[in-house]
Amino acid sequence: MSIAILDMTRTRRSVEDDGKTLRVHIPIQLKTRGGRKEVIVPGGRDGGGQENQALVIALARAHRWADLLESGEVTSLGELAAHVGVDPAYISRFLRLTLLAPDIIERILDGREPSGLSLAKLIKDMPAVWEEQRLKFDMANTKR
Repeated sequence: MSIAILDMTRTRRSVEDDGKTLRVHIPIQLKTRGGRKEVIVPGGRDGGGQENQALVIALARAHRWADLLESGEVTSLGELAAHVGVDPAYISRFLRLTLLAPDIIERILDGREPSGLSLAKLIKDMPAVWEEQRLKFDMANTKR
């Protein structure tokens, strides 16, 4: 399955899975502040707290970074790390988020993730199998 990432022209968050390509649409803006690029997620979301915003931003970064690697714009984690100004280990941890089940991503984007789900919990020992992810993150009833 290939992944198409970040359509910044969209105004609504969504996940589309046609069986061949997983498309994650996250409306964001990239702004440079103090020499660093920041991801700006539109406000005004229903039920969106700081914790959810952190999850959405992390998903956006992970998918953007994966896109940079897959497109060949950067050729290694080291080059990507230098490009965005972070440690390669940090990028490696975030890239795991691209392996989340599509329905889990969709729930996070819609602000319907279980209470207490944090970025640290998502990244720590994340199972590769989607059904195991659903069980671990208390989303077993979300499978389509």
